[in-house]
Amino acid sequence: MPDFVELVRQDGIARITLNRPPLNILHSPMLEELTAILDDAAAESRVLVIAARGRAFCAGVDVGEHLPERVAPMLARFHGMCRRLIGLDIPTVAAVHGAALGGGCEVVALCDIVVAARSATFGQPEIKLASFPPVAAAALAQVMGLRQAMALMLTGETITAAAAQAAGLVTTVVDDDALAGQVERVTARLAGLSGPALRLAKRAGLAGFRRAFEDGLVEAERLYLDDLVATEDAREGIQAFLEKRVPVWRHR
Repeated sequence: MPDFVELVRQDGIARITLNRPPLNILHSPMLEELTAILDDAAAESRVLVIAARGRAFCAGVDVGEHLPERVAPMLARFHGMCRRLIGLDIPTVAAVHGAALGGGCEVVALCDIVVAARSATFGQPEIKLASFPPVAAAALAQVMGLRQAMALMLTGETITAAAAQAAGLVTTVVDDDALAGQVERVTARLAGLSGPALRLAKRAGLAGFRRAFEDGLVEAERLYLDDLVATEDAREGIQAFLEKRVPVWRHR
């Protein structure tokens, strides 16, 4: 039985809940569970919801797994999961509360509909550790537009749910106590439509996005593993975070 991810099916709706509170930080065992459950969830459902338990939707991938000696297998697991998510033909709905940062924000970017609590926040803080997010690099410009995507990745700043909605990352913002009800209304509406028509409409709507995403992710992976990991600053950024100190950049 999965330890970190839950799956419940009802009335054609599959609900995946990230269950590693308080921040739902993704590590390798959780990524493996999530990848397997994505396939299982899509097999017999018409709609998929991704939600979370705890204080945050997801605060990203475990920083310790970004160390140079561990990062390649971690990226393979995370990117494999993301490829499964974007490859699903059933509609996907993200129900976001709290922080969606790093890998959590990337998961949000790959969902079709995003319902966010008003207090939710979004960001790609990797640049502060002398890193960058390959999935965001491949997806965000198509989701948010080039200027908004580059600002998010290059500054590492966190934005509000309202700002994320204005930028195109979030579909709907509701009061925190209305999040569950709004997600239920959206998913029930989708589940009441023709399953084959939904799948074909999504396949048609995402055809160009999926091609561009895969091309972009392959190039981002190459830049990350061949170039970024070789820099001194990349190791310094991770070490400084783990040691809870200010990084000292050498700019090489």
